[in-house]
Amino acid sequence: MPGSVPSPPLAAVDTPVSSALAVSGSAHLVRVTLLMAGSCLPILGAVLIAPVLPKMQDHFESVPGAKALVPLALTVPALALALLAPFAGVIVDRVGRKRLLVVATVLYALFGTAPLWLDSLGAIIASRALVGVAEAAIMTCCTTLIGDYYSGRQRVKYLALQTMCASASATVFFVLGGAAGSAGWRVPFWVYAVSLVLAPLMATVLPNPAVRAAGEVPPAEAEAHRSFPWRQLAGICALTFFGAMVFYTVPVEMAYLLDDLGVENPGVIGLATAIASASTVGGAVTFARLKRSPDPMLPAVLAVCAVGFGVMFLADSAPLLVIGAVVNCVGTGMLLPALLTSAMSRLSFEDRGRGTGLWTAAFFGGEFVCPLVLLAGESAVGSLAGAVGLLGLAAALVAAGLWAARRRAGAVDPRPLPEQLA
Repeated sequence: MPGSVPSPPLAAVDTPVSSALAVSGSAHLVRVTLLMAGSCLPILGAVLIAPVLPKMQDHFESVPGAKALVPLALTVPALALALLAPFAGVIVDRVGRKRLLVVATVLYALFGTAPLWLDSLGAIIASRALVGVAEAAIMTCCTTLIGDYYSGRQRVKYLALQTMCASASATVFFVLGGAAGSAGWRVPFWVYAVSLVLAPLMATVLPNPAVRAAGEVPPAEAEAHRSFPWRQLAGICALTFFGAMVFYTVPVEMAYLLDDLGVENPGVIGLATAIASASTVGGAVTFARLKRSPDPMLPAVLAVCAVGFGVMFLADSAPLLVIGAVVNCVGTGMLLPALLTSAMSRLSFEDRGRGTGLWTAAFFGGEFVCPLVLLAGESAVGSLAGAVGLLGLAAALVAAGLWAARRRAGAVDPRPLPEQLA
């Protein structure tokens, strides 16, 4: 069970920081659009080629070990992202967010389209690992810039929007990959070139954040002794690793759970997955509208996820399974922005890139191990539904632990996050 997450100081969460950036108008809209589009690129890398894996398998069937290597082409970017995001965070804090974002976005197109010309399966997998390197930088930079540009309620709003866009784009990219893949297994890789459109726009439109936001200037002596908040981030990163497994269980395992109930029609499976995905977006919208600090919400959000898993475990029909998935995804839609907002509240400008990198590594690390954990659970209890039930029990225990820790720490401050100051 992840360690309890200490609450950040009230000033870190509830005191807004003045920003010179406008939060309305066309420039603001373009800025937010670019940050959301950049945040979707790692999702593109994760799901776009999933529909063409069988065709890739057929193409490389003569290659020794192809049965294991071809699926690796889909998952290795997430592993590379998880391993390298902390290093990307260090670079972000040293060389600047905008510069690294533009370079990484160009490299994303270069590495992403490489399989169009590569004939070796090993080389293709290597290029996919390099896609993960670029994704680590892009995701870290986009999330860090959201933290730099906005504070208070505005930051909560756009971190939730980031979750909504990522969840919605997964369904779009899956459909796009399937449609493009009908023309050949290499064709979907052309889609990675879209980042060449984003890179020049990012270079010209995104402003460089101020070295410090107003009100963040500490005394020189305090600055000299400032240290990275490892202890404060440890709990939230551990919780994020676990939360990522909760978040990805339905998208990864829904088709298999339906198959176990006798549902084999791809259209029905796709519809059920789309309904669950829409519920994730709904959860993120709900989080953005709730004017509450994130930490007090985490036990309740994890409890909702646990209830959804419990219904899925008990489901003896497809409709009941879908209901359980919807309940779970409403919870996960709130969980991701709550975790990210909580992490952001613990970071000063100088540490935001490194801290965001650590959080990103924890999240994508949890995503990578999610199928492995459920596979181990299935082996232990004899069914995938049983493994989901065990994960639900774990989520309930984590929720109870967080609630008990907050009770011991004292009364929860009920004040909402303030609105962003103009």
